[in-house]
Amino acid sequence: MADAATPGLARHIPLLTILVVAAVGFFTLRDYLSFETLRENRESLLALRDSHFLLMAAGFVGLYVLIVAFSLPGAAVASVTGGFLFGLTAGTALNVLSATVGAVAIFLAARAGLGRTLAARLDSSDGTLRRLRERLRENEVSVMFLLRLIPAVPFFVANLLPALVGVGLWNFTWTTALGIIPGALVFTSIGVGVGDVFDRGEQPDLSLLWSPEVLLPLLGLAALAALPLVIKALRGRKEI
Repeated sequence: MADAATPGLARHIPLLTILVVAAVGFFTLRDYLSFETLRENRESLLALRDSHFLLMAAGFVGLYVLIVAFSLPGAAVASVTGGFLFGLTAGTALNVLSATVGAVAIFLAARAGLGRTLAARLDSSDGTLRRLRERLRENEVSVMFLLRLIPAVPFFVANLLPALVGVGLWNFTWTTALGIIPGALVFTSIGVGVGDVFDRGEQPDLSLLWSPEVLLPLLGLAALAALPLVIKALRGRKEI
């Protein structure tokens, strides 16, 4: 019985590792992965980018993936840095790529352990839980876009929950990549002008994310993502 239990416990190691590293990183790295660090090293970063662009881009993606995959502090700083170093177009592309790969890493870690157990229980359950699982399968794409587009949903939660309820890997990946583009554009655009902000002795103003000019379009996209759910709900009531 001990041998049989070992593989089951081993499945939880990736997610447990992420949680432990995230906890340690929260207390040890938050002072290093900061805008102040970017301010102090911006000249050397720009020089390295100009002399070794591809190497710098690869290093940036690798670091950003680790930040997202282990839920380390500094994701916002990394996104702004992408705009600062690579401009709006390339910076947005690298930010989206990095965040998507990191999100998939969390998803796979959670699905391998706790997600597999919960999904199996939902599939074998009866009543309300079973109906909930069936509705989720019918509306996976709309639900995933809602998780990505509603600003109040933390990124880690939006990566973890789909794995726990059995969302498919492909739907998770492509909805993540598309769904985070609006937010990535905002962060990257802040990064494009961050050099001038530093020159004025100021810090980047991330409160821009909650301004009507940014928030309303995001909520509009979220409403579009929710529209299929609303239509199906109304059709279901008419059939009843």
